[in-house]
Amino acid sequence: MSITVQKKLILASSSPRRQELIRSLQLPYEIRVSDVNEDTEPGLRPDEIVEQLSSRKALAVCEMYKKEHRTDGIVIGSDTIVVVDGEVLGKPKDKQDAFRMLNSLQGRKHEVFTGVACIDLSTGQQLVSHHVTSVYMKTLTPTQIERYIDTGEPMDKAGSYGIQGLGATIIERIDGDYFNVVGLPVSLLSDLLERLGIAVL
Repeated sequence: MSITVQKKLILASSSPRRQELIRSLQLPYEIRVSDVNEDTEPGLRPDEIVEQLSSRKALAVCEMYKKEHRTDGIVIGSDTIVVVDGEVLGKPKDKQDAFRMLNSLQGRKHEVFTGVACIDLSTGQQLVSHHVTSVYMKTLTPTQIERYIDTGEPMDKAGSYGIQGLGATIIERIDGDYFNVVGLPVSLLSDLLERLGIAVL
């Protein structure tokens, strides 16, 4: 028996990449940005960080909707980090920080963690999970890194690169979900939505 799609998806993100991936699901959706503090307490594992921040973003948008007396829809929060040698790399603070990150990633493997949280506004039911993808970056010269940074692409991305843009040219291969590296693992998201009564297919 098929599940009837009734609830709108509400993406708690300003990321153009995530918005594009949500659009690809061909379900009704809207965007509501959550401007939350993304600091986490020390000692958390990478999976705990992305799940906590994903939930925080989704909960913040839930509170906005409750204040507006809107109680129908599924709020989706997501967060992505890059991890190398146990160090968590978020978005770079400046060009120097971007260079430091890319220099630490070039010529080796790192992991990309993305968390996804889904909250049903009408019931309060919350589901949260994450995916991990291993990424192998090419060996790069300092000049190549500087040229990439000068394009501006790295400045709003975890780990200072975007696999869906020019950053694709510096990635040798990946093991795992490509869309997880882009910033929203749509396969995982569809599983969570299914559990909340929304069928993607």
